[in-house]
Amino acid sequence: MARACEICGRGPATGNNVSHSNRHTRRRWLVNLQNVRVLLNGNARKMRVCTRCLRSGRVARAV
Repeated sequence: MARACEICGRGPATGNNVSHSNRHTRRRWLVNLQNVRVLLNGNARKMRVCTRCLRSGRVARAV
C-alpha cells in the first residue's frame, strides 16, 4: 500500500479545502513518511515509517 506507514498502517486523511467564499474542494493530508534502515530479526531492511512511530520508539533504528 503506497503512502502508508509499514509499522502502524497510518495513511492519507481526506477532507475539504474551504475558501473564504466557502467553496469546498477535496484535499488530502499525507503522512510524513521517512525511509529508515531497521534491524528486523537480525538483518537490516529499509522501511517507510511515519515520524510518529520514529519519535515514540516503536522502531529500533539501525545505523
